[in-house]
Amino acid sequence: MGKGKGKKTNASDRLKAQRLLADNRLARHQYEILETLETGIELLGTEVKSIRAGQANLRDGFCLIRKGELKLHNVHISPNSHSGSFFNHEPLRTRRLLAHRREIKKLKLQMEKKGLTLIPLNIHLKGSWIKVSLGVAKGRKLHDKRQEEKNKQAKIDARQALERY
Repeated sequence: MGKGKGKKTNASDRLKAQRLLADNRLARHQYEILETLETGIELLGTEVKSIRAGQANLRDGFCLIRKGELKLHNVHISPNSHSGSFFNHEPLRTRRLLAHRREIKKLKLQMEKKGLTLIPLNIHLKGSWIKVSLGVAKGRKLHDKRQEEKNKQAKIDARQALERY
């Protein structure tokens, strides 16, 4: 028996293993992300197929902690088109997130502070596992959003000016 002689992976296999499946771009505009956490998600078989096909919407999603468990609410995962209606899942059902107990306690303490919330940022593959990135976020006011847009545009203009000269 040889030691450590496993299957070699090339760069394209590693990129497929870290693929982004769904992204919540509006969340970074509406909220200031203070901290992120990667968790697992408890899914049904038809949900896995739909997510891998890119049929997930995180726009209105949020997370709550109830009875020591982390729950994902209001995330729409479309029913799978290749399976019958009997075996399909409910699109807006509440899904359990998988995190360590100490991480959940830490998040609960942060959420008890005024104005902080827990929102899903993206769904991605990590190897063969589907993971959800959560963000502890603070809501932005309208003037904060405008200021952030001005700062972003100034950075783009500066970078373009440097590229020209």
